[in-house]
Formats: sequence, C-alpha cells, structure tokens
Amino acid sequence: MTLLKATSLSHAFDYPLFNDVSMVLDAGESIAIVGVSGSGKSTLLHILSSLLKPNSGEVELFGNDIYSLNDKALVKLRRHDLGLIYQSHYLFKGFSAYENLEVASILAGEKIDNALLERLGIEHVISQKVTELSGGQQQRVSIARILSKKPRLIFADEPTGNLDHATAREVMDLFVDYLEVHSAGMVLVTHDEVLASRCTHLYRLIDGKLVLGK
Repeated sequence: MTLLKATSLSHAFDYPLFNDVSMVLDAGESIAIVGVSGSGKSTLLHILSSLLKPNSGEVELFGNDIYSLNDKALVKLRRHDLGLIYQSHYLFKGFSAYENLEVASILAGEKIDNALLERLGIEHVISQKVTELSGGQQQRVSIARILSKKPRLIFADEPTGNLDHATAREVMDLFVDYLEVHSAGMVLVTHDEVLASRCTHLYRLIDGKLVLGK
C-alpha cells in the first residue's frame, strides 16, 4: 500500500530551494533525506507532512491530495494518522511527562503503551515534571508521545539530535520495529549517515535536486 506520493515538488523563498522532487513511500518502508544545512531538507519535510504548501507539485497521503483538503479534514489527518518528531521536544513544560503523554493519547483515542516507555527507558521518570528531566529524557518522552498515537506516517526532523550515539541507535531500532509491526512509514531528515543507512531508501538533497543516495 502506498502511504505517500510526492510529484514534481518545487519550492523557493527568497532563493530557489529545490525543484522537481518526487518520491513514493509504501507501508513498512522508510525514507532518509540527508544534505548540508540550508539545502531545504526541513522545508521538504514540512511540505510532505502537510505543514507547508509547495510552490508547485502535489503530495498525496493515503491516496488523498492533502493540499486540496479542507481544514477539518487536515486536522483529523494530523491528529490520527501523522506523527511529527523534531529535535526540539515541544513538551508542555508545566506538565509531568505522563500528563504530556496523556494529552496526546486522549486526542488520538489511543492508550499509553507502557512497553514503549520501558523500551525508551523513561518508565521510571514518567511522573516527573518535564523541567526536571534531562534533555535526552525529554526527547524520549516526545518520541513516546508521538508513537503512542499509533501514527501511520512518521515525519522526523533530526529526532536523535539530543541523544547519545548508543541511545540514538536504540531509538532507530524502535522506529524500524514500529514500521514493521504497524505497517507504517517514516520520512527521516538527519545528518547521521549511520541512521540514514538504516532506512529503506536514502536520498541526498544536492543543489536543489533529490538524488538517490545508497
């Protein structure tokens, strides 16, 4: 089953970023996008994940042209089917880690997965305030918050940037297992070549063109 299809995407701000970018992602697969800073990786991720309309081209998620959907349909799509993970955790600072997970689980209509918390190594700090956690723990709570939604598509922008190498590898193992178990897909933007090599498809954004990497 095709989860994502991007066709002839082009975008520019004050200068051209990329042109004629196309890709397809099927269930159980992952795409890594690597490139130098400023090449447009994050902008491309925002376009693919419904956050930024491209200057030209189309993005289909689950067979629907997302930029022809109305606001209500987009909110439903983002709440139930998409998971966005960033290097910054964007947690509610006045809440405990558990309360952050609880908000996401209520909105998505899914239960908090205790096995997921154990695998991320945060089950023992889940009752603590977010501000009491280390940067790495906060990031793992953020990842747990997204995966608890059971998204069909994960969009991750440097999701392991605040983690040590060993933990980053463990998180990538978790992503790979999640995609297989839930027939989900992932688009990963990263500078980490080792993580990128774990994805089904590796692309490099070079001089405004998306080039197959491996």
